Amino acid sequence: MARRTDVPADNAPGPFFVDRTCIDCGTCYQFAPETFAGGEGRARVHAQPGDTLARLRAAMALVACPVGSIGTDDRTDVPVATKAFPHPVTEDVYFCGYTSEKSFGAWSYLIRRPGGNVLMDSPRASEPLMKNLEAVGGVATMVLSHRDDVADHEAYHARFGCQRIMHRADGFTGLERLVEGDEPIQLAEDLILIPTPGHTAGSVCLLHRDILFTGDHLWWNPNQGRLSASRTYNWHSWHQQLDSLERLLAFDFTWVLPGHGSLHHADSPAAMKADLQRALALLRRS
Repeated sequence: MARRTDVPADNAPGPFFVDRTCIDCGTCYQFAPETFAGGEGRARVHAQPGDTLARLRAAMALVACPVGSIGTDDRTDVPVATKAFPHPVTEDVYFCGYTSEKSFGAWSYLIRRPGGNVLMDSPRASEPLMKNLEAVGGVATMVLSHRDDVADHEAYHARFGCQRIMHRADGFTGLERLVEGDEPIQLAEDLILIPTPGHTAGSVCLLHRDILFTGDHLWWNPNQGRLSASRTYNWHSWHQQLDSLERLLAFDFTWVLPGHGSLHHADSPAAMKADLQRALALLRRS
């Protein structure tokens, strides 16, 4: 629970605030940038929400925060916000909210599809979210991008009986399906699992139509205005990660939906390839 007595002075005056327990996962200022901003290793309220929609989004950021660092003196919108996830991103794809401290606030996504709904990575175990997932058909499959972002996967498996898929190289046991090798795997007509070792030995991406779910492999950096990846937060092999990024050029997609970092939508697959080629050129020189 965020404490008003522990709020830095750079928060804009008003009902919403971020206290010093913030871990700077980025969730609030990626989801509600009109209210929250990053900097100084933590988030802050840079402007109080000015209308009904902005207040709801700020309250949803409060709900999504993995460590309870966001507070508000006016909780009018919070009950609605607790029931507002999963939240639509693009056609049939939703942000689950309820991020988990266990995965440092990584985003997870729901893919609604006739062949069975898919969770990409695990959100925090939350009864309101689970009830909403049940209302839209439950969860048939959970794809885990890598070992860092498994969060409360066991709770979701217990609730929905979903098949959990992960690459064997990340060392997890007890899951329903562990894949091997570096070749893409056709999970279904509209789902391709793409092994992308580098960030961890078993990192994978998931391609659904023109949407690439990237875990911690690739994201948009709004400060630099380009796609990016992190050599600093690389737990296995930077060389392999760069090679894995290059292999993504063989696939057509217009969306990058990461676990950490900002979302990115390009006008066409060709534009996305150009974005990725530019990022690769810069990353290989870094």
